Amino acid sequence: MATGKVFERHKQAWTTDEVQKLHMLAKKGMALKGLAKALTRSEESIRIRAKADGLEIAKLR
Repeated sequence: MATGKVFERHKQAWTTDEVQKLHMLAKKGMALKGLAKALTRSEESIRIRAKADGLEIAKLR
């Protein structure tokens, strides 16, 4: 049985590369779901980091 693999990224600090990627993709207008998938982080985690950095996340229309 696989143990402890599901939330391996839980509460991990953001790396410089991840922050740069978040900024780049958010500026391109990528939606929250896409950002979460691209960065392998939860939508909540993305939302919190974006707010802390003053980034606007594109809303799906």
